[in-house]
Order: sequence, then structure tokens, then C-alpha cells
Amino acid sequence: MDALRQQLEAWRTKARTAPLRLLTLGSFQLWRHGEAVASTAWGRDKTVQLFEFLVTNRHRKGLHKEQILDRLWEDMDGKAGEQHFKVALHGIHKVLEPERENRSEPRFVTRVGLAYQLNAADLWIDADALEGYIAIGHQALGHDDTLATDAYREAIALYQGIYLPDRIFEDWTSDERERIQVLAMGAFINLAEHLVADNPMECIRLCQQALRIDPTWEDAYRLQMQAYAHNGNRPMAIKTYQQCERVLDEEFGITPLPETRKLLTQILSA
Repeated sequence: MDALRQQLEAWRTKARTAPLRLLTLGSFQLWRHGEAVASTAWGRDKTVQLFEFLVTNRHRKGLHKEQILDRLWEDMDGKAGEQHFKVALHGIHKVLEPERENRSEPRFVTRVGLAYQLNAADLWIDADALEGYIAIGHQALGHDDTLATDAYREAIALYQGIYLPDRIFEDWTSDERERIQVLAMGAFINLAEHLVADNPMECIRLCQQALRIDPTWEDAYRLQMQAYAHNGNRPMAIKTYQQCERVLDEEFGITPLPETRKLLTQILSA
């Protein structure tokens, strides 16, 4: 567990010391050396768009310029797309490294041939930190529950909303948005499950937060029912089941899972 504690502290330290800090969850905001970068500093929206695209694809080995142009500005002819790319990339370099000397190699957006990649090693990105905390929580769960709880709480605190809400209609953000949402939901549920007996009201609060992200997440309804039952509030446990039943019917035309119905039976007969 010592190694996991070191990882947890490493994420906390990076949040304080990284030269660039980037929020992508619930909003888009960059901090450079502790100071927020004004939205006007980016100049054109296409500069922000290109940077967000590189951030979204940060785990890929590299993106050929033609791939980038096809995904971002496919409706433009080659010459116009090339110009937009050149101007946008220059704008990114100016925002990320305003004091970089001419002709020196960029630190954060690197190029190999015609392939470009965001070098995220020296960036703190909330989505990466969230994923890191959740991984620590999963590994610690059942071995060091205090550490797992701390890690899950750190992750939950970072989830301030959907990934890149300013690009919600861009298809190149959808996979990352869904992936992060599922990770965050798992953190909410794992933490709530750990607290259901010892702190039912906190469990209920976490379940309600999870349901604001995805109102069809049945695990959250079931845990909330258990927490109300632990708290001696059978009417609210029943009401929670009814809400689950209504939402699932309205959204998918299905009934709750057998384990959810079984839990209701147990609560009614208690």
C-alpha cells in the first residue's frame, strides 16, 4: 500500500507544481504557472479547438496533420485547412510557452515529421488526475479502505461536469466524454457502497450526485434504497424504488433488475 500512497501524493504534488494545469470537466480553463489564462489570450476559437483536440487524443502516439484536418475542418479545402492549422498551432505555442525563444523546440506540443502530439508529462489535466485517483481507489479497496476512500473522494471532487462542455456536439469528444463519465460513476458508487452501513446519509448524497450524472444508473438507486433502509426510513426506500422504476420505463421501457426488485421485497417485509 505504500506505493499506492506515494502515487496518491504524487498526483497531489503535481496539481500544485505542474507549470500548466488544465480543467476539462465542467469547463475549459488553463492555468500557467498558477495564473489563469484569459480566454482572450487564445485569440481565435480554432486555436482552442485544435488544443482541445490534441488534449482529447493525448494518449495516442501521434496524429498526422491530415488526420487532424479531416476531423476538425473537413469542410474546408486543403489550402484553407492548412492555413487554419498553421495559425492555430502558432497560437497554441504562444499561449503555452509565451517566453519560448525563437527557433527553439516547443515543449508541450511536439512534432515528428507531420505527426503532432501533446506532451502531457508536464501538464496536470483534471481528467488524467481523476483516472489516476480512481485507479488507486480500485487497487486499495478491500486492502486499505481509508486510502481507497481518500482516492475516491479526490476523484469525485474533480468531476465538476461533462468533459469539454464547449465541444459537446463534436463527435471527436464523445468517446472520451463517455469514458470519463463511466469512470466517475464507478467512483461515486464504490464510495457510496463503502459507506452504506456506517454513514447512510453520505451514501444517499453520493447516490443522488451519481444520478444527476446519469438518472438511469440502477446501482445508485439500489444503494440509495439500502441506505434509507439502514437509516430506518422505509418510505423513502420505497419511493426511491418507484423513481427507479419510472425512469427505467420512461427511458428504456424496461423494469428494474431482479436484485433491485428483491431488495424492495426485503424492505417491505422487514
